[in-house]
Amino acid sequence: MATGAWPTLADLTTRINGAQKQVYISEQLSQSNDVWDDLPMIEANEIGGHEFVFRTSIPAGAWRQYNMGVPYAKSTTAKARVSLGSLEDYSQIDRMLAEDSGDIDQFRENEDVAFLEGMSQTMVQTLFYGNTTITPAEFMGFSPFYNTLNTSNAQNAQNVISAGGSGNSNASLWLLCWGERTIFGLYPRGSKAGLTMEDKGDTVPGFDALGNRFEAYTSWFRHQMGLCPQDWRYGVRLANIDVTTAGLAGPNAYDLFAGMAQMMLFPPTLGKGTSGITKTDAVNDPSPGIRPVFYCNRTVRHWMDVQAMRDRNVLLRIDDYAGMPVDSYRGIPIKVVDQLLNTEATVS
Repeated sequence: MATGAWPTLADLTTRINGAQKQVYISEQLSQSNDVWDDLPMIEANEIGGHEFVFRTSIPAGAWRQYNMGVPYAKSTTAKARVSLGSLEDYSQIDRMLAEDSGDIDQFRENEDVAFLEGMSQTMVQTLFYGNTTITPAEFMGFSPFYNTLNTSNAQNAQNVISAGGSGNSNASLWLLCWGERTIFGLYPRGSKAGLTMEDKGDTVPGFDALGNRFEAYTSWFRHQMGLCPQDWRYGVRLANIDVTTAGLAGPNAYDLFAGMAQMMLFPPTLGKGTSGITKTDAVNDPSPGIRPVFYCNRTVRHWMDVQAMRDRNVLLRIDDYAGMPVDSYRGIPIKVVDQLLNTEATVS
């Protein structure tokens, strides 16, 4: 393990003031992870994965005449399986260093917060970009599921739209319709959802770069999760958004709102909330339990505002969402996810 793996005396001196008191650490590396407010978590039917059944065809019925029968018919289904991943880490602090800080609990908490933030960012990044083909230990994210425009390669390619960008300076805008029967997160069977943190105290020794032991305070973190796009029709990707100046500010810049309007046509139903009249979980909603949300990074979100002001788009507004004011387009919340990249390769 590298010698920079633990807080040092230099770290300690930056975390106390002249009165030798712990100071609040500004989390300047924190990022927006609003997706956690929307993602429904369902217990998987396996410890390390989740098997689900989806319908591949439905009966069409038959026209009948007098004295003529109706042929037998049935729907057809298929099985699929998604895996779960276990993200873990340890926070270790030299016991003597923690004691010299003057406030052991505060010093440890300041360090643990960084681990919690880092793991949260990693998990959201995996939610969108995780690929078990490249990293078998993680789970499959959205991008590998929606990674082609060619319907001959994948049926869900019909839910992937290209904004015309090329090269490796692209971003994506996502419309995800969360629900227990559409798209949801997973946690292992028999466990609990979310991040687990366990204080190991000073019973787990630390090791320096030479393998020598020292007493250390240890915190252990684990977050087990997976993703299940059980009904792929409720996920839509607007890919190949050119984030260069020419792509977003030039005379031929892609119309983001035209793309969003097109995206809304792909899910079978979105509910009355999309008109801005009622929430999507209203009693009289034809699609109860479905929660559609747009996700983009800050670059795309900025140019969305620029285009709205330029074109006086009245469909972009602030609505109440779960008691909080949130920007929305036609009643669907728009949220920023900092883990969405500006360096995506072209989807073709």
